[in-house]
Amino acid sequence: MPIDTQQLKQAAAEAALAFVPDGTVIGVGTGTTVAFFIAALARSGKRIKGAVASSEASAASLRKTGIALCDANSVEKLPVYIDGADEIDAQFQMIKGGGGALTREKIVAALSDTFVCIADESKLVDTLGRCPLPIEVIPMAAAYVARQMAARGGRALVREGFTTDNGNVILDVHDLRITNPVELERELNQIAGVVTCGLFAHRPADVLLLGRPSGVETRRRP
Repeated sequence: MPIDTQQLKQAAAEAALAFVPDGTVIGVGTGTTVAFFIAALARSGKRIKGAVASSEASAASLRKTGIALCDANSVEKLPVYIDGADEIDAQFQMIKGGGGALTREKIVAALSDTFVCIADESKLVDTLGRCPLPIEVIPMAAAYVARQMAARGGRALVREGFTTDNGNVILDVHDLRITNPVELERELNQIAGVVTCGLFAHRPADVLLLGRPSGVETRRRP
């Protein structure tokens, strides 16, 4: 029988409930797998104080379930951050930003003691770069940053009809060869006009909950 990816996402999302401490404020990411987590959290009866959301979309979903929203500036740290990935490698370095929330996701990840990545098995890769790398860019710098990507062998396309929650544009960069994610993340973030790139290598995940047909596999960063 064909594998139901949505079921694998849901299983990984539900497994993340075990990492949510009662009585705390947690970080909540963005995307289809996170939507399963928010629904599971609402059903679980867990008594959390609230959540810092990485996007307006997730904030709206949390609000609908009755979970209190907290501003990132009101917390010194978060015990856990639950989010998905577009790709993740064996070192738990990731490409994120398919939903366009990469900047706020990096902020919430930086605030968190433990970053739990929830994903189906298709997101696990040997080398990052199979999917385009999103970069959030100040609008006036889009053409300049695209030329900088071309100089590095990438093909940057503006994500049409999309504006980030921060009022910026997304460049989706195809054909990049990502052999050193940590170095590339640092390099791209230094380009004038770049808010941040979608490489999560300096702050990788700590735990990976990987949905497989045989069940959810729990991995911890080596």
